[in-house]
Amino acid sequence: MKKILLTGFEPFGGETINPSLELIKRLQNDDWSTAEEGREFELHLLQLPVVFGKSVARLKTLINELNPDIVIGIGQAGSRTALSIERVAINVDDARIADNEGDQPIDRAINPAGPAAYFSTLPIKRMMKAAQDAGVPTIISNSAGTYVCNHLMYGILDILAGTEKIGGFIHIPFLPEQVVNKANYASMDLEVMLKGLKMIVKAAVTGEEDVKVVGGTLD
Repeated sequence: MKKILLTGFEPFGGETINPSLELIKRLQNDDWSTAEEGREFELHLLQLPVVFGKSVARLKTLINELNPDIVIGIGQAGSRTALSIERVAINVDDARIADNEGDQPIDRAINPAGPAAYFSTLPIKRMMKAAQDAGVPTIISNSAGTYVCNHLMYGILDILAGTEKIGGFIHIPFLPEQVVNKANYASMDLEVMLKGLKMIVKAAVTGEEDVKVVGGTLD
């Protein structure tokens, strides 16, 4: 039985909630360990701090203990209008705001000995299509930013490099209650996000090859 590790972040940037953490809380209470076509998997969940370095260190400890087959990080990106499956993480921390412990790195390598970037090893197009087919707005993103989410995605792929394990990252929009006083910001209901995430995880766990569908952009 495959083991899947999903991570969510605590609130940051002045917010009192983080939709990725709310998803993790919901999944703790949901019974959906059986995937389509009779395939089963173990689901493990981890809350991480929005802190450079510490987030990856905590994740690495659990990966060493749990030995998961698939690792997927989830994080809030208020500018997103859809579930955004990240294609690439770059080897730089360049923080617009400080993390939750006051660290604000500028142009700092995540791993000075590591590659310039890592591509997600998840079947990102298959995951996108599964969520879209379920009616949930979902896209491929070609930039995970330069904040803690990109830091974690790079860390996931750095830890898993050279193994048969796969991993990546998904950015999600604000929740409706987060944009009540924010003009021109999109949001997505938690139930819709949950539906899309379940389809994404089920698509990732099948072990099937990725599909060739359009996921690129013009900008």
